[in-house]
Amino acid sequence: MVSQEQRRRQLAREKFLRQQQRREDARRKGRTRNAVIAAVLAVVVAGGAVSYAAGAFDGGGDKKSGAAASPSKAPDPCEKPAAGKPKTATYKKEPKLAVDKSAKYTMKLDTTCGVLDIGLDAAAAPRTVNSFDFLLNKGYLDHTKCHRLTTSGIYVLQCGDPQGTGQGGPGYSIPDENLKDKRLKGNVYPAGTVAMANQYNGQTNKGRDSGGSQFFLVYQDSQLPPDYTPFGTLSASGMKVLKKIAGAGAAAPDQMGTTKPNATVVINKATVTKS
Repeated sequence: MVSQEQRRRQLAREKFLRQQQRREDARRKGRTRNAVIAAVLAVVVAGGAVSYAAGAFDGGGDKKSGAAASPSKAPDPCEKPAAGKPKTATYKKEPKLAVDKSAKYTMKLDTTCGVLDIGLDAAAAPRTVNSFDFLLNKGYLDHTKCHRLTTSGIYVLQCGDPQGTGQGGPGYSIPDENLKDKRLKGNVYPAGTVAMANQYNGQTNKGRDSGGSQFFLVYQDSQLPPDYTPFGTLSASGMKVLKKIAGAGAAAPDQMGTTKPNATVVINKATVTKS
């Protein structure tokens, strides 16, 4: 016959085992969740994410961002946004090619954190540059947030979505261009590169030619396959601004796995000029 003391010990042991099992289940779920976040961020930097293997820079609503960024907090180095709201207009088709492939173009992003000057490569990526020329002349990126900052694995700031969610786009898609750029040696996008986000999934080989308006700016050499149209290069002064933004760190991943910059990065005004 089991004594009360033996029964008490048995119940305590069973309770302990249940607690251990719950802890192990929680750890397993945590590992799975982190693996998913890392996979998404490594494969999709644009509208749903940026990913190396399966869709690194997901171009967003026309649907990046590496492993999930570790939470860190620093003082916000940026100013308050100018008054105004993002545009909500979308367009049925890609604009007719109108840029001069032999000319030099510059995209200027006047942000709350400073000016990001980007030299555009119209010769190598004419349809991409043409699309930004069209959209920015309509004020498409004015008052929009840069919604993602990745701080591990790949090191980029992602912008270009009026929704600020990673799901927005202009309503049309543009083709991939310049994927054999000589700068992309060893599957590395060097610091200062500006490239398109898209929905390409390297595992299924689907999602080509799915660029929209979302793009990413590389603040540190980042390991990525050459699947994302490089179409511009940041100026030295622009790199300083980008580094300042990155230095403020990123928030913990939200429910969609997005790591938002701690800095208040809003594009007050975006323009493209020809020189």
